[in-house]
Amino acid sequence: MADNNAAGNWASVHATILILCFAIACCCKAKGMSHALVDTFLGANLRRITYDIRPGLNHEKVFNVLHFGANPDGRKDSTQPFIRAWRAACGFKGRSSLLIPGGTFLLSEIVFAGPCSGPSPTIVQVIGTLKATTDIREYSSSEWVLFQSISGLVIKGSGTFDGQGGAVWKYDCKDNKNCVQLPSNIKFNKVTNGVLQGITSLNSKGVHVFITQCEDIRVHNIRVIAPGDSPNTDGIHVSHSNNVRIAETIIRTGDDCVSMIQGATNVAINKLTCGPGHGISVGSLGKYRHEEDVRGIVVKNCTLSGTDNGVRIKTWPGSDSSSASGMLFQDIIMNNVKNPIIIDQRYCDRSSKCTKEPSRVRISNVYYVNIKGTSSSAVAVNLMCSKQFPCQDVHFYNIDLRYELKGMGASTATCANAVVRYGGRQNPPPCK
Repeated sequence: MADNNAAGNWASVHATILILCFAIACCCKAKGMSHALVDTFLGANLRRITYDIRPGLNHEKVFNVLHFGANPDGRKDSTQPFIRAWRAACGFKGRSSLLIPGGTFLLSEIVFAGPCSGPSPTIVQVIGTLKATTDIREYSSSEWVLFQSISGLVIKGSGTFDGQGGAVWKYDCKDNKNCVQLPSNIKFNKVTNGVLQGITSLNSKGVHVFITQCEDIRVHNIRVIAPGDSPNTDGIHVSHSNNVRIAETIIRTGDDCVSMIQGATNVAINKLTCGPGHGISVGSLGKYRHEEDVRGIVVKNCTLSGTDNGVRIKTWPGSDSSSASGMLFQDIIMNNVKNPIIIDQRYCDRSSKCTKEPSRVRISNVYYVNIKGTSSSAVAVNLMCSKQFPCQDVHFYNIDLRYELKGMGASTATCANAVVRYGGRQNPPPCK
């Protein structure tokens, strides 16, 4: 992980530069001059992964799960053959890849653990369908397929991870006291220099893709699919991780398309299509004691359709002290979104006891730039910030969010405990 103090100073410098750019842009606008906002959050903080993963280019040895006894008919459990194939690939001292060919493979809880012996990356080529068993008693932890303690990992292909969540969503904790934490489809834990590309995550029991305690992760061109009413099926969930890029991905699910919680730093989301779902969320934050800060979040060129929220920051009341800073939401299209722009520092779900104490999560340096489309609710911009620590340096530039229901009046904005600055077009009008 990058040094926390150094990263924090870097984010502060970048935020200061962006403030200057914002001011210059607004000044130029007033004088009728052309202008451009510079995305200063991207740059040295987001390192690139340069693996060339074209088939056969690296002359890796292929370990086919069929050769280790896996059954492609989808009826016989192939967990142990998969484990044997992975151990052989990971333990090989040369370049290696694990091949999951066409067919359907039934798997219960499985761990692909490193470190691996050969040069990185270890490649997992997924062509077929992995189908999860549905007996929840077979899952001792909160994941179905876990990749752990690996430096240099590429998971690619047109295959599908089918969690068969419909069989177990009734056990979810949202409305059930006798519940269990349902496992995620794919989890990265302590993975560095990892790539997830091309696959489909279908009907996860819990979170689809869970990234935690990771460094330098790329998620590209994947599809996440679950019904809009599936509980707690976040598309991509990021925590305690640095330098994560998510791009050109489609997420249709029952919870947040992307959620970034404590310890998420330098996360860039680009060209994401979201909906149905709960939108793109920073948080929830402050639910647990001594949470790590969140900083350096960039969300650009995304489209959200029919979601419960658009771009959201949510924190729990009565939280410990922490911060969320340096966030940019730019060039985003909202189609019939219920809460297009929302900061909710009174967040509390129905399964927990709520408190009237203010949130102690400090939110600052937040930029909303070139966001347009339609809102399905009258309040298109809603800032509900902490009484104890009001939101600081919240900037709006070129916002055009129309109320979807014609004849019901124009969209409005509400602000509480927020220091807000405006530039360019503002629809709804700025808070008074």
